[in-house]
Amino acid sequence: MRSICRAVPSALFACLLLAGCSSVPLGSSGPSSSGAGGSGGSGAGAPGGSRAIAVGAGPQKTYTVQQQPAAGSCHYRYEHGEPLEDRTCTPGAISPAVTQANLKSTVCRKGGYTSGVRPSAYVTGKEKRLNAASYGFTGRMGDAEYDHLISLQLGGDPNDPRNLWVEPADPGHKKGAGVNNKKDPVETKLHTALCSGKITLVQAQQAIATDWTTALSTLHLS
Repeated sequence: MRSICRAVPSALFACLLLAGCSSVPLGSSGPSSSGAGGSGGSGAGAPGGSRAIAVGAGPQKTYTVQQQPAAGSCHYRYEHGEPLEDRTCTPGAISPAVTQANLKSTVCRKGGYTSGVRPSAYVTGKEKRLNAASYGFTGRMGDAEYDHLISLQLGGDPNDPRNLWVEPADPGHKKGAGVNNKKDPVETKLHTALCSGKITLVQAQQAIATDWTTALSTLHLS
């Protein structure tokens, strides 16, 4: 199915309001050499023509509720029957705290990484309700995931609104069964491949941000 992302003036305005960080080629270091591209990080070896992606603020001691796109301004796409994000509203954002050079001390650290950088449910709960309005989501909130497009275990920014969206349940999902979608296993496989050295940080981030339904096949991991 050909992907179509409808952009309207209100969506453009909302996204401009959200643009707190400059957009750079996926994983590049941006204004600081300590960014995600430092020491051979995500910017190194990025394929030509890869779409730009923002570098967020990274992990914070205290998170605040982030402004979301205007109600009704975001529209789901569908690939292989699966719901995908609106690329205008949710293009993705990476954390400057995760680089190719420090994988062992961040996302590949024994004992886990994500729990220490994840925003509280108090913050994400409010954001989820606002983002559901952005996407016009009217299903059961308990069956939808407030999802990091580029997951935390792949160096996605924890609370940048460009990296979070209300992901509906998969087609055929039993109503009321809670969150259970096919994107999560893809993220886990990418993380395993990243930490075993089969793929680089930039490859993982680019693949998941472009289309999670094809990420594994693109990287020859399926």
